Amino acid sequence: MIRSVCGYCGVGCGIEFDKEKLIGEVTYPSNEGKLCSKGVSELISIETSSRLLRPHMRSTIEEPFVISSWEESINAIAKKIQQTPKEKIGFYLSGQLLTEDYYIANKLGKGFIGTNNVDTNSRTCMSSAVVAYKKSLGADFVPVRMNDIFKSDLLILAGANTAEAHVVFHNQIKRAKKQGLKVVVIDPRFTETAKSADLYLPLKVGSDIDFFNLISKRLIDEELYDKEFVQTHINNFELLKNKFKRVPLTKMLKRTGLSAEQFDAFFTLYKESKNIITAWTMGLNQSVQGVDKNLALINTHLLSGKIFKEGNGPLSLTGQPNAMGGREVGGLSTMLAVHLGFDKKSVELVSEFWKTDKIDNKPGLTATQMLDAKLDLLIICHTDPIYHLPNRNKVEALMKKIPMVVEINAYTNSESSKFAHIRLPAAPWGEKEGTQTNLDRTITKQEKLTRTSIECKPDWEIFMLLAHALGFKETFNYKNPQEIFEEYQEMTKLNAYMDIHKTSYESLKKQPFIWGENIKHFLTPDKKGNLFFVENKLLSEKTSLEYPFILLTGRTRDQWHSGTKTNLPATLLKYKELNFCEIHPKDAEALNIKEGDEIRISSIRGTLLSKALITESINEKNIFIPISNREINYLTNDLLDKESLEPDYNHSAVRVEIF
Repeated sequence: MIRSVCGYCGVGCGIEFDKEKLIGEVTYPSNEGKLCSKGVSELISIETSSRLLRPHMRSTIEEPFVISSWEESINAIAKKIQQTPKEKIGFYLSGQLLTEDYYIANKLGKGFIGTNNVDTNSRTCMSSAVVAYKKSLGADFVPVRMNDIFKSDLLILAGANTAEAHVVFHNQIKRAKKQGLKVVVIDPRFTETAKSADLYLPLKVGSDIDFFNLISKRLIDEELYDKEFVQTHINNFELLKNKFKRVPLTKMLKRTGLSAEQFDAFFTLYKESKNIITAWTMGLNQSVQGVDKNLALINTHLLSGKIFKEGNGPLSLTGQPNAMGGREVGGLSTMLAVHLGFDKKSVELVSEFWKTDKIDNKPGLTATQMLDAKLDLLIICHTDPIYHLPNRNKVEALMKKIPMVVEINAYTNSESSKFAHIRLPAAPWGEKEGTQTNLDRTITKQEKLTRTSIECKPDWEIFMLLAHALGFKETFNYKNPQEIFEEYQEMTKLNAYMDIHKTSYESLKKQPFIWGENIKHFLTPDKKGNLFFVENKLLSEKTSLEYPFILLTGRTRDQWHSGTKTNLPATLLKYKELNFCEIHPKDAEALNIKEGDEIRISSIRGTLLSKALITESINEKNIFIPISNREINYLTNDLLDKESLEPDYNHSAVRVEIF
């Protein structure tokens, strides 16, 4: 029996591998023996015929790929790096990487090639939460854990469909409900999650800031905020209080689409709850005002004092298995390493640790900026920017212009592979080992369950081979992931609050480690939390007579993003339809659309075809298409949050018509 951890969502369920089957690990804290349909079928993704098993190369994207050797492929990439200005090189990483993979890629890119253009697909999902945590709490630190729901009285889920995106955590929520937890779901769709809520609030798209500002204003106006906590531990209270004096309650409430009775019912429940957790995910993050939405939510916890106490706090729900581990290592281009930035002291500390003088002292390009920057070399690792970046027609046109695109992947069927010049076969989940950090700071050991296929290599080894070809063999001389993890542990000592050095690679084989458990205070220089006054600036794309609907996007329960790992012929599970479009009955009637009709959805950027799913679970003048539709981003707009540079995926104006 081999104990490991699931490689799908940020819940990170413990698993056990017994001969040829996976079962949930009973003693593991986040799942206690439970697995979702994706986790149960994880092994299928190793054995699929869509696996990439050998290196391939071609001169242009019009030519067919030919099999190449590892030496030939790595040398070609190294030669291109040596011939290219560092500002024209980009590393596009992924929350599918293990921490050791992330560490080596980050060290190579930022430390030795000298490019800070090392970013991750976390930019498109978690960067708004990262920026808000840093501004309000002082660091990218999640101050609450999943099992805190059992010590809480009220869980507010805002723009988060846990029943389909974080299935096992949702099952824990239902268990906690039986012990007295009340659940409020805030969403423009009546989702599977909303069906089990004590109170459902059908918030109008784009009004999250107004909703959370209403809570903060009521807390202040009715003097329900924690006066002692605010006075002792919080900055900017008087400023926020004065700003709210000029904000009309009626206008904010109207923008939410809620009635006074609906909000009062919620606020009564809020006032009566001693312990409160607010959890959110892409419904807030993926917005042109994603950081402001996060800050408005966190404000409510700073005012109420419901933070750094059991059963209380703002809980961002990470989508990918190791998105948090990537953030810890430094996988975002807006940070250097181990949560350190590009200030003079941090650059000196990291330069000394890595023994390098090549680190640039300014942030690099984000994943959402790289293609516009006219790179000469882009290395994509375990992600699919052609599929997941917004405004796909534009993305495709820009990708075609990059002289060399390298794709490191375990599978052949990504959308980005059509634009690659070199493809390197990486070992997927189950064929490699290392560590990952779940959404609540739990570090778990992922074990190798089966042999590594043919010519596939773990990602850390691929980046190490590249480092050797570039002449950095002495500094990148690792025999296994354990040596990398131990070097990374030493590096975390550069940051006083990252206590990851307290565990060991060997002990992680036996049990997970939760870092930061002793942090019960703000991590700002003055050890105080920061309130920020934010307002809804209505920056998202507006509807019009030509494009009268707002497009919403999101996950479905049984699919993982584009279905690369889950929508496989070998699977025995009955999956939901990959391609459907939810539309309200009144809208469908007005357009003469019947259930199952093939419909065309268009924005000013592109078009796709889908099937009508007529349902009252979505607000009028909204439609919903799951991200398992690989063409979804032909429609989405590329407006970005000015601070997090995360796209506004959930507010695109579209037209719907029968095809």
